[in-house]
Amino acid sequence: MQINLNETAEFLKEHDNYYILTHQSPDGDTMGSGFALCRVLRNMGKNANVLCSDEFPRKYGFMYEDYEPRKFAPETIAAVDVADAKLLGSKLSQYGDYVDLCIDHHVSNTGYAKKLLVYPDASAACEVLYRVFSEMDVKLDKLAAECLYTGIATDTGCFKYGNTTKLAHTIAAKLMDCGVDIERINRDVFDRKSKARLIAEQHILSEMEYYLDDKCTITIVTLADMEKKGFSSEELEGTAGITVQPEGVQIGVLVKEKEKGKFKVSMRSASEVDVSAICSKFGGGGHVKAAGCTLEGDADNIKLQLLSGIAPFLGIDLWLA
Repeated sequence: MQINLNETAEFLKEHDNYYILTHQSPDGDTMGSGFALCRVLRNMGKNANVLCSDEFPRKYGFMYEDYEPRKFAPETIAAVDVADAKLLGSKLSQYGDYVDLCIDHHVSNTGYAKKLLVYPDASAACEVLYRVFSEMDVKLDKLAAECLYTGIATDTGCFKYGNTTKLAHTIAAKLMDCGVDIERINRDVFDRKSKARLIAEQHILSEMEYYLDDKCTITIVTLADMEKKGFSSEELEGTAGITVQPEGVQIGVLVKEKEKGKFKVSMRSASEVDVSAICSKFGGGGHVKAAGCTLEGDADNIKLQLLSGIAPFLGIDLWLA
């Protein structure tokens, strides 16, 4: 059931003992949403823990450096920035049918939660949460504000992507009034890179292949590649945008192997092509400019599946290309 800001605010006030679910392969928005919500709820005297099927990325360590999980029996299950229960991952799949509240901004949200607050026009789930907190008249502390800022900044590509709105800038300015150190966060999240991250980016570029009249790039990263080159799946978080950097490319695809024969697909658009529509054909979804799905098989077969799905959206006959 779709609910509004006021109803969401009342729900959060009335309930307690929260498990806050984030999606697998966590990014800045799901992390920022999860830890901001957790911090606000705890500051209200409630119990709340943040859960994820994967480890929390080190680059967002400032969000959880003083976080300690609490022991309590969960009464309320909330999900943030999770468009589909299957995106919770294997460790949290047990909660998929029991989500009481989902706060999200994906147009592809499947409506799996009992109550749903979704604003597809919002730049990030963190933007939606900020609006909820404003409805609750919550005074944000510095760390909660930094979590929200990070979610908005990462989902807008540091305010470069097409989903950047006037409201996103306005909220960012208000978060700065809470003491957010934007210089440190932007440097740590966008500019500072580990040696392994640089190796991962170099690998993406060196393995990038052009298809469909050079309008599409695909880079596949296998578990064997990661082991050989010395970088982890975590180092690939936020790198999908590299695939649409070449001039003339309209769709870029980064495919990374998560488990043997199981690949996570991240698709980006540098044109008017709706990659969410493409990914939905493979059981995934997301946004017009950024979407994803999961495919199983070997690398060559997955590449062919993707090209078959992408070609019609570029007006190209795959077999003549």
